[in-house]
Amino acid sequence: MKTFILHVTGMHCPSCPMLIESELRDLPEVARAHASLKHQHVEVTGEFGDKTLAHVAEDLTAVVKKHGYTLSPERQKHSVGWGDFSRAIPIALAFIALFIILQKLGIVNLVTTSNVTYGTAFVIGLIASVSTCMAVIGGLVLSMSANFAKEGDKIRPQLFFHTSRLVSFFVLGGVIGALGSTFTLGDTETFILNLLIAMILFLLGINLLDIFPWAKKLQPVLPSFFGKHVSELRNMNHTLTPFLLGTATFFLPCGFTQSMQIYTLTTGSFWTGALTMFAFALGTLPILALLSFSSLRIHTKAQSGVFFKTAGLVVIFFGVFNLINNLAVAGIIAPLFSF
Repeated sequence: MKTFILHVTGMHCPSCPMLIESELRDLPEVARAHASLKHQHVEVTGEFGDKTLAHVAEDLTAVVKKHGYTLSPERQKHSVGWGDFSRAIPIALAFIALFIILQKLGIVNLVTTSNVTYGTAFVIGLIASVSTCMAVIGGLVLSMSANFAKEGDKIRPQLFFHTSRLVSFFVLGGVIGALGSTFTLGDTETFILNLLIAMILFLLGINLLDIFPWAKKLQPVLPSFFGKHVSELRNMNHTLTPFLLGTATFFLPCGFTQSMQIYTLTTGSFWTGALTMFAFALGTLPILALLSFSSLRIHTKAQSGVFFKTAGLVVIFFGVFNLINNLAVAGIIAPLFSF
């Protein structure tokens, strides 16, 4: 057994380490894999024979490259890819303008106060569904589908998974909302939590832009054992596995999901919290359903500089927009927007 530390290029969010670990642990020669977003590396232990560190890095890169990651013996010089912004900025501005117009027309009530509306939650879900956060869920769904397909059951597990995911986000979102009411959050506490939401979204956007490598160290993460135990569920062929896996996705280390969970805590209402998390899950459904029912690896097409920079700019817009409205409601600044 040998242990190697390989540097990783391409990490963006807290779900990236889990996705890398999940892929590497499936290899017969790998006994243990632990990836770190903070240090941008993965520690791998296994039976690699007489292979050199460079050879091991090359072999393992072939496994994770489909998700946009590269492993190397030495830390690679960070490359921003400034040219991607020439396409990313116009696309992001068009995307933002479209939703503002829809809000003005009353079709999508994007943001009216410092609160996140159901329309906002749905849009953030759409963005999350093509991020590396949802690439983790996509990988779990495909693995689970493969296990059940061996027994000739292809459709039912998918339906159970997506149904349980929507139901669990509704119920657990309601629980978090109701939990917020027990604390009787005042104006100050609500302001602080809304500020935290804006900061999480802003950090997510900055990391998606991939301009400042040090920003990845500031991204809040859940303990790694959460993701590890969720990942292990995919190999179970029990009838309840799709239900358990769909419910477990609520606890995966996704910054988008965490920002919505924090917001539901500020609502102090079971129904508002439930409908907010349901709207978010509903936003992720189209891409995840297409991925699971067609075995189309949607997220692999998203691994491009232009896509991540576009998504990053849109997410930063949500974070800054939330922050400005939060400050306006608190009376710290004058309202800057009329919608």
